Amino acid sequence: MTDLTIYEKSTCSKCRELSALLAERGIAAEHVDFHVEAIGEARLRELLAKAGLRPREVLRSNEPLVAELGLLDGEGATDDELIALMAEHPDLLQRPIAVRGERAVLARPAERVLELLDP
Repeated sequence: MTDLTIYEKSTCSKCRELSALLAERGIAAEHVDFHVEAIGEARLRELLAKAGLRPREVLRSNEPLVAELGLLDGEGATDDELIALMAEHPDLLQRPIAVRGERAVLARPAERVLELLDP
């Protein structure tokens, strides 16, 4: 078991870039495909808090569902509503999210994960 966890989608190009970076540096990580294993609202709140991010900052604005749900205008939903929608519709959430201990980053670009590996 490793102390680095990556929340990802297996078909995501950014997630594959992160996996390649970790592999080339010999860094082990636990990979959680949150499209298979749902994150849930409580865990999503925890990840956002560890990363210091608000829900709108991790919203995939190019995702067609964002427009369908009326979330493009920036005023369409509260943080709580966004978290509930992201838990229900994982495609709304930017990825990958890397977590180590009490810190997390949205690993875009993939090199952002290195911030978690510094002492």
